[in-house]
Amino acid sequence: MALIYDAELRPDKMELISGWLPGTWWFPSTDPVAVRKVASFRFDDPEGEVGIETLIVEAGSALVQVPLTYRGAPLAGAEEFLINEMEHSVLGRRWVYDALGDPVYARALEAALLSRQPQATQYLDKDGGARELLPESMQVSSTGMPSGAELVDAPAAEPEGWAASVVAGDGWEFSVVRLLDLDGRTAPDPSLTATWEGQDIPVVLAWGMPQPG
Repeated sequence: MALIYDAELRPDKMELISGWLPGTWWFPSTDPVAVRKVASFRFDDPEGEVGIETLIVEAGSALVQVPLTYRGAPLAGAEEFLINEMEHSVLGRRWVYDALGDPVYARALEAALLSRQPQATQYLDKDGGARELLPESMQVSSTGMPSGAELVDAPAAEPEGWAASVVAGDGWEFSVVRLLDLDGRTAPDPSLTATWEGQDIPVVLAWGMPQPG
């Protein structure tokens, strides 16, 4: 379960992402870019300490997957993944990270890919302690492990042409697609795909491959 607050954010998420994208290795432009949110989903942190949100944003002509983590204190050793700090009117100062450098995101992604753990149910925190169930803005689906297989043989080569970042898991490598392909391209199982309003063809978000040895 993810608890969402009706809060003021300074800077807001789109401002953070807009300033960060041109400096990444995979974004196609180094020029300033306007960013528009398309959809989002969240994973659960079992400890309830770290917010884990993946946003799909339109940035110029690109559609970008931006996984973020929100923390109440800096994450040691993750300085290169820090996007910026944010003031949250309810929770106070938050440190916002590119989630690819956060071990809490890595564990959540592994659970989604290998065990088909679903996206988190989101509730809006209201005055007086009441909670309102929020509708999903995108539908996320995992193939899980291929039927009957305990181990998966890696294909001869990973899919080419994707701007993907790799997250290390327990004996696995998980590739997270940065620039999304909307035309039905597939990836090896286990894979994570999503649809949203106006996008009925499943879009690959991530896939996993066993590490050699």
